[in-house]
Formats: sequence, structure tokens, C-alpha cells
Amino acid sequence: MRVVTADQMREMDRLTIESFGIPGRVLMENAGRGAAKLFMEDFPGPLDEHRVGVIAGRGNNGGDGHVIARCLHQRGIKTVVYLLCRRGDVVGDAAANLSLLDSMGMDVFEIPDAEAFLRHKESWLRQTVFIDAILGTGLSSDVKGRIKDIIRFINDLKRPVYSVDMPSGLDSDTGRIRGECIRAHVTATFGFPKIGQVIFPGAEYVGRLDVVDIGIPRHIADQVHAKQRLITPEYVQTLFKPRKPDAHKGDAGHVLVIAGSPGKTGAAAMAGMSAMRTGAGLVTIGIPKGINRIIEPLAIEAMTLPLPESENGSLDIKAFDEIQKCAQGKRCMAIGPGLGVDSRTKKLVRALVADARIPLIIDADGLNALAEGAGVFKKSPAPMIITPHPGEMAKLARTSVKEIQKDRIGWARRLSRDMNAHLVLKGAKTIVASPDGGIHINPSGNPGMASGGMGDVLTGVIAGLLAQGFDLEEAAVSGVFLHASAGDDLAEKQGAIGFLATDVMEQIPRRMDGLFKKGRRY
Repeated sequence: MRVVTADQMREMDRLTIESFGIPGRVLMENAGRGAAKLFMEDFPGPLDEHRVGVIAGRGNNGGDGHVIARCLHQRGIKTVVYLLCRRGDVVGDAAANLSLLDSMGMDVFEIPDAEAFLRHKESWLRQTVFIDAILGTGLSSDVKGRIKDIIRFINDLKRPVYSVDMPSGLDSDTGRIRGECIRAHVTATFGFPKIGQVIFPGAEYVGRLDVVDIGIPRHIADQVHAKQRLITPEYVQTLFKPRKPDAHKGDAGHVLVIAGSPGKTGAAAMAGMSAMRTGAGLVTIGIPKGINRIIEPLAIEAMTLPLPESENGSLDIKAFDEIQKCAQGKRCMAIGPGLGVDSRTKKLVRALVADARIPLIIDADGLNALAEGAGVFKKSPAPMIITPHPGEMAKLARTSVKEIQKDRIGWARRLSRDMNAHLVLKGAKTIVASPDGGIHINPSGNPGMASGGMGDVLTGVIAGLLAQGFDLEEAAVSGVFLHASAGDDLAEKQGAIGFLATDVMEQIPRRMDGLFKKGRRY
């Protein structure tokens, strides 16, 4: 599903008006009528029991609110409009729709200042439902002063609030809260979802998100080249194909995992076994020789490759030649889970990345090793996927976690391009960025997945998909979806907290099976 920025949506509107000949007032009418229909379907209890206050700004978002107010009034619902400016400040299509309210004899109260708000405050308190048509997607600075006070007042009333296109105070492109933000019960957005509505913290303020078709022609939407997509089961399903009846393990590919160190053996085992659970035909786990006897009973279906280790039991640079030899004929190599931070291990990681000839998935301590020499990414001949959490991302970007979280999509897009790697920025609403600027946002997953080992499982899942012939973007997007939706299944069946990374791993085959178009692989 396409997800857009505010500018991209405005460009679609412009092209529709200028090139296709649909007047802006028609788009506003379609938007308002569509939103009114959704809101009326969702109002709790009989419609005639409600008193609705439509809070309208001076711009087009307010104009949408005027259309909604007219539609509600025509259905016999008691509706009043609070106009947060003077009538003369409203222009264009919004002004035309405001004049229709006057011709219908509807109550429209001008609230241009704090004094007017206090004068009409008692009227606000009588309303049972509010329609937020204050700011929309055009917000470019923090909400301040009177508007901020009104938003806070509405939130404090704790009555159902229905937002028009965007909860007022929410940044459309980043999901940031700009000073103060309406907490909506439902948001009816127009044309396409906006980025800020599907990532945190914005997703907490949107409530249920409904998309209203306002008549943007498909070919015009395509012209804008919005490179953001929401990951949906329907899209991921198109990437999965049934195996042939005579398939053998060689067809499903061979994964090499370089992982593990004393105290972190589980990470290596989970990454390797998750690749097998996702369908890889063969997996070899390369680990320090000292922990081989621990790994073997944890991953009995996988092969192990005991490698030279340093005095503290971590992988040594001396393992380079043996790993390179083993990598021949493999479909991909996953590097990082549980590797540790020994200086010789870091040197090994940088050497492997610089000389790799097969696709790489780099996670955890593999990323920490490369953060000290990020130029290796550009020099590497291998295509790669990197899977940082916000802390690892901050090290790679040489900034703070706070800055990363303020603009997850922007940072993911920049680093993916700069490092010429597909990038999975983990966390709530995981972001998958591609070097060409493409962004995929994963809406699934839950707080119960905030526990140790989840990232190791994700690394294995992505590696297993690469081994089976998925390209890098497909493997990253599908892997993120599979991993998160398996976690959602567990949260529903076992409870929201307390399931383990290995539980997610065990759930992968069942979750994956549902993605095959005919339900079965064979």
C-alpha cells in the first residue's frame, strides 16, 4: 500500500485539478462526504442523540470540516461549527463551503481569540462528539498559543474526537508531535495514508485509520513516484511461490552464519535454526571452536564449522581463509549474532565484508565492528542487508539515539543510500530502506517482542529467504513481516508478554504457510 508525504499528496491534488480537470472543490466535496460517512458509521449510539462540534481552521482542512458539518446537518444531527478565525480570513473552496452553512442557517461561531473561546466555552462543553478540522497536513511548525490551548482542552474532555485527514498537531512526514496533538478516536485520511500516521509516536494519536477515496486517478498517483509503502500480507504473499514437487535441499540454498562467542552461543544457534525454519535447504554455522560442543546440540539440523579463536574464546582473524573457503557455493552469509567485541573479531568482520562475493546480512556485533570503519560498506563488492536497532544505527550515523528516533525514515533512507545497503531499522514500526530511496514500513509486531534474541531470529529469517532466491529487498521486507506477524500470532494465542525468541522461530513455518497462494507448498 502506498504511503505519502504531505508534499506528495498536495502534488497529486494539483495534478488532478490541473491535468485531469477535476476541480478542487469537487475533491473537497468528495473528501468531506467520505469522511462524514465514516464518522456517522462509527458514532456510538443513535445519531440523533449526539451533539457534534466541528472545529474548523482557516485552510482547506477547515473547508473539509464545513462539508462534513453540512452532511451531518442534512442527516438531522445537531451540529455546530467553531471557526478558529474570522470569516473574512477564509478563502477559496473553504470559503465557498462555509457560505453554504450560512445559507442552511447553521450555527457558526467565530473563535478568533482567547476571549471568544471563553465566551463560547459552555457551548463546547455541551457537545458529545468533536470533529477536528483545524490543521490537517499543512503543519510546518509547532502548535502554540490559542490553538495549543484548544487542542489540550479537547483532549482533556475525553470525548470522541474524529480527525479530518490528520490529527491536528501531528507532523505528516515524521510522526512527531508538534507542541500539542489531538488524540483521535478515528482519523479519516484522504487519498493515501501519510507517513506520520503509520509510525510512532504519531500512530498512537491517530486512532483507527480509514482512507477516503477522493478521486485521484491511478495514473496521476503513479506520476508522483511516492517511494514509501506499507507492508501488507497481500504484497508479501505475491513474493512467495509454491515449491516444485521434486524440489531438493540444494534448490533451497545453503546459508553460512558467522556468529557466537562465549556466553552468546544462543544467538548463533537461533540465527542458524531460524534460517532453516524459514526454508533454507542447508545451514552451516561458523563459530569459535571452543563453543562447538555447545552449539551442536542446540542446532542439530544445521552443520557447524569450528573456527580459530583468540585467547578469550572469540573468533580470530586467523579464521578468515577458512571462512572464505566455506563461503564458496553458499547463497548468502549472515555475520554478527553474538560475535562479541574482541578487537580481532572486529578485524575479521571488516576483512570478510571487504572481500565478500556473496550477499551479506550484517547484524548486532557485526555492525558494531563496522561502525568503526564504515567506509568498508562502500568498498565491499557484495550486496548486503544491515539490520541495526536504534543504538547500532546511532553508532553507524555518528549521532544519538534520540536523533535517530526523531526521524527514523529520514535516517534510514540516508544511511541506506550512503552505505549502498538495504537497511532494516528495527523497533516499533520497523523501517526497510533501499539504496534507491525506497521505504517499506511494517505495521505489525508488538511490545512482547522487546526481548533478547528477537534480532538473531530476524537475521536467520532474512538469510533463509535470500537462500531461496528472494532478492535483497524482497528478503528484507518479507523477513520483517514474517518475523513480526509471527510475534503477533503468539501475542494473541499465548499472551502479550512472556513469549520467547525461540517461540517466534517455531511459529515461522505456520505463518509462512499462509502466504502461499494456494495455502500449501506441495
